Amino acid sequence: MNDTSKLLISRIGETDQAYLQQNTPELALERGKLRIELVTLSLLKSEQIHFLQEAIVILEQGRIEVDEMPLQVYLDLSLQLAQAYMIYFELTNEKRFALITQQILKPLAHYQDADIFLMLGYAAIAQNEVAMTRHWLKKYADHPAFDLSLLIEHAAWQAYHQESWWIDLVKRKSS
Repeated sequence: MNDTSKLLISRIGETDQAYLQQNTPELALERGKLRIELVTLSLLKSEQIHFLQEAIVILEQGRIEVDEMPLQVYLDLSLQLAQAYMIYFELTNEKRFALITQQILKPLAHYQDADIFLMLGYAAIAQNEVAMTRHWLKKYADHPAFDLSLLIEHAAWQAYHQESWWIDLVKRKSS
């Protein structure tokens, strides 16, 4: 086990102990992120799925256990949860995880968050919904926090790099 993994596991232990004292949405967000980091370090699919399942439970609880929380914390929990489901999709190719991502984030799209638009585009492409992908990526491209390099480098969009709508979107944003 490398030093990064040891530090990560130690921090998970600390946050899990803090959870036993008092759970907060911020703590749930950190605990979920830590487990998602473990997913990226693990080479075993069974471990990755186990850590994802833990992250999903923690993040879902964080979203519903507290009656009131700052909006940004709720959005962050929701985005982290959506990310966990999309990683699950990447591991299993089960489209239901992309659908769950859409169910989590579509009701939040009116907050005009760039990450929500990007994640909804990713979930749409995972379900072969080209029109919805275009819709969400256009919204993402029109957002002030738009990141052209992130869009170009993400593997999910590579199949569309020759499509006219993609070329127009990239041209419009790179000029």
